[in-house]
Amino acid sequence: MELNSNIAAVVTGGASGLGLATVKALRAKGVKCAIFDMNDKTGEASASETGSVFCKANVTDEASIDEAFAKARAANGQERILVNCAGTGNAIKTASRARETGEIKHFPIDAFNMIIQINLVGTFRCIAKSAAGMLTLDLLPDGDRGAIVNTASVAAEDGQIGQAAYSASKGGVVGMTLPIARDLSGEGIRVNTILPGIFNTPLLAAAPQNVKDALGAQVPFPKRLGDPVEYASLALEMIQNKYFNGEDVRLDGAIRMAPR
Repeated sequence: MELNSNIAAVVTGGASGLGLATVKALRAKGVKCAIFDMNDKTGEASASETGSVFCKANVTDEASIDEAFAKARAANGQERILVNCAGTGNAIKTASRARETGEIKHFPIDAFNMIIQINLVGTFRCIAKSAAGMLTLDLLPDGDRGAIVNTASVAAEDGQIGQAAYSASKGGVVGMTLPIARDLSGEGIRVNTILPGIFNTPLLAAAPQNVKDALGAQVPFPKRLGDPVEYASLALEMIQNKYFNGEDVRLDGAIRMAPR
């Protein structure tokens, strides 16, 4: 797909981190962007910085997502690009014993379900609604109608201790990529997923520098945290390269996560 000012995009989780880097990369190509995010303050600031429209959106809430897409489309027109970066995580063992008291606890099911609802169901909700909108558009001269990029994680393949919910949610995103790409193949809509490794995002912003350095040292090469700009570069390649379809690609400096 050729990127220009006639193309509109929606980026979920677009107010910071991987999402914001992607918005900036798309805007540099002239693409009209809508930022879907929960945080009003950072959402408005990022929209102002990038010349985008901010749409407050909760990916777990049907009405919220409908309203966000309506606002984005009223401002920019029907999107041909969707990049799903909204997500979160937690770290709780499936079952554990307290060292001090010996009390046995298990992973709270509500906490497990919350991660599934945000990372997996929320991603699918946005895909389904965006793809339905894309079907109203004509094919572009190159045969594309739209392109969707999802964000999973290397935890989908080598999750660490305490990451059962997170890994399950991201594994689900990987697992649904090819079936969705096949669902939409007859309509000229391509679907791909990025599995980032350890990236320097707001999730790590509060960590001390020595912790960040230690994490970066675990990466075979280059020995550092990933830069969100590198994520955005791959996202744009997936969007622009018409033969990129139905793929799940690790972006991790060759790291394979240890158990802890």
